[in-house]
Amino acid sequence: MNLISWNIQWGRGADGRVDLDRIVADARAFADFDVLCLQEVASNFPDLPGNDGSDQFAGLAARLPGFAAVAGVATDVADDAGGRRQFGNMLLSRWPVLQVFRHLLPWPPQPGTPTMQRLALEVTLAAPGDPLRVTTTHLEYYSPPQRHAQVERLRALQHEAAAHARAGAPGGKEVGPFRAPPRAGPAILAGDFNMAPDDPDKALLGAPIDAATPRYRDAWELAHPGRPHAPSVGLYDKQQWPGAPFTFDFIFVSDDLAARVADVAVDARSSASDHQPVLLRLK
Repeated sequence: MNLISWNIQWGRGADGRVDLDRIVADARAFADFDVLCLQEVASNFPDLPGNDGSDQFAGLAARLPGFAAVAGVATDVADDAGGRRQFGNMLLSRWPVLQVFRHLLPWPPQPGTPTMQRLALEVTLAAPGDPLRVTTTHLEYYSPPQRHAQVERLRALQHEAAAHARAGAPGGKEVGPFRAPPRAGPAILAGDFNMAPDDPDKALLGAPIDAATPRYRDAWELAHPGRPHAPSVGLYDKQQWPGAPFTFDFIFVSDDLAARVADVAVDARSSASDHQPVLLRLK
């Protein structure tokens, strides 16, 4: 299985041009992906630099026929013409999507700090073999206290999901919304975490939860033990990131998937965003 996670900055490359065709082409050139996890997808936000205000959730889905497309809208506000402006994450899967959860993450007030609502988009996929749970997210950049609260919530969601997986499908009713597929146990968590590899909150995200819950493991560390994570930000866009390149983008796997990690790689070639795509290969 190949999974790519990428903060696409609404398709805006280092050249300042917004180009979703380039995003899809560069992702395909990087790997024949089965799952594509995207962050910073916009709809009706013409004030974003270079953007035309189009619905990028629909645009990306149209560019990947044959993939199930799931939008995870975190920001959903009115425009001045009776429409909606939306911003968030997206997941596209070659495999059927059995179940979707859109978890709004904590957003405690912090006056004077430019923050936004964040979301974790969780899907259970009918992957070959056993179902697979994939979550893509984008944590707060400007506020460490908010980001810490979001990490705690991701840990709580892993605890809840693992408990649901052990319990199996809900019982009691066979029709309507009470009938639901079981939540998958083996899990991937991917996205832009807006924290460095040595951030204490990254260590917290991978810390044990309890004896019954498989903890998250950094897939890069499993694939490349002792080797620093390849940089994923600031390789080409020196206007936003004038310093040395660094890492904010990670892929985690639950402990019960650790043995299946074959490789993790960062695409250093693409300049289609201010971030680089990150690839996870599972055996």
